[in-house]
Amino acid sequence: MAGVVFVLSSLLLLQTVSSCPKECSCDTHAKVVDCRGRGLYDIPRKLHQDTLELYLQNNRLRGLGSMSFRETPQLQILDLANNSITTLSPSALLGLRSLKVLSLANNSIREVDRRLLVSIRNLTILDLSFNTIGGLPAAFADSFHFLTHLSLHYNRLTKLDRIHLEALDNLKILQLKGNPWRCDCHLIGLKLWLETFVFKGGVVDSVTCVQPHLMLERDLRHIPYELFHSCMITSYSYLFANIHYMDNKHRMISGQLHPSPRSPSGSDFSPQGEAILPECEPKQRARPVNYRRAIATVVITGVVCGIVCLMMLAAAVYGCAYAAINAKYQRELKKKAKEAGSGEEQKNIERDEDKEPLE
Repeated sequence: MAGVVFVLSSLLLLQTVSSCPKECSCDTHAKVVDCRGRGLYDIPRKLHQDTLELYLQNNRLRGLGSMSFRETPQLQILDLANNSITTLSPSALLGLRSLKVLSLANNSIREVDRRLLVSIRNLTILDLSFNTIGGLPAAFADSFHFLTHLSLHYNRLTKLDRIHLEALDNLKILQLKGNPWRCDCHLIGLKLWLETFVFKGGVVDSVTCVQPHLMLERDLRHIPYELFHSCMITSYSYLFANIHYMDNKHRMISGQLHPSPRSPSGSDFSPQGEAILPECEPKQRARPVNYRRAIATVVITGVVCGIVCLMMLAAAVYGCAYAAINAKYQRELKKKAKEAGSGEEQKNIERDEDKEPLE
């Protein structure tokens, strides 16, 4: 019996040892696998399926293939920082439904596929800093309702629409500095969202403008709205939509605004010396709620105007009819009065003629 127990214990120990890759160190009690700085080119195999934390930073990983972490479906923390990752398969994180923390910082990622984010909806911390990301997918915010910390600093973002952020109801910390922000009409929505975010207690580092020259080195949050006067004139409905952005999320249609011509010199100032802010660039998505409101306003205005016109027409018809009836009534009264006066006069004449013979 003792021999059987010894054999079973040996097999269990062997299984435990074999579940930890030789390139890594494992804590079976805490279910942590540490593979940092091992010069790895690929995700290590033979990981225990109960692994909760996997640290792969400071290696030489160049990409993540389909279902790269299928052996560790219980992962809650995944750190892939400081690698050379350039490509991410849309299904690379498939199956990681329990993932809470994901770090892809300090890689060479250019874009993030929308499908990559679908399977990690319970994420609370996402670090995409120090990459070359130029834009976020349209449905970015829809995938992260529990996100509290988002790092996007030191990428190549020039603009960021509020639709990428407005669904992040639990967001507490947002890092955006170190991007070449173009502070034109496109960033009015972001400016308004940031002000609301900070007012509610959120923390944001800075959005330092690189373009145009008029805004150079200025924080978007501290730029007066007066400098966006051209946007307000040419895109007033767009500005109004951003002020009321909480009412119209998830409703978008395609649209485009044409930029106004710049001065011949190409500078940010007119010949008279007045500052000129570049007009809005073509928007990826417009806000149909304003379009619908505009249509509704036109329809309601038309209905009201129609009702008023009908009432005025009815009043005019009624007034004309009343005047005609009253005029006819007055004529009849005068005619009757005249006839009554003539009859009385005739009776007086006849009475006078009857009296003369008596005299």
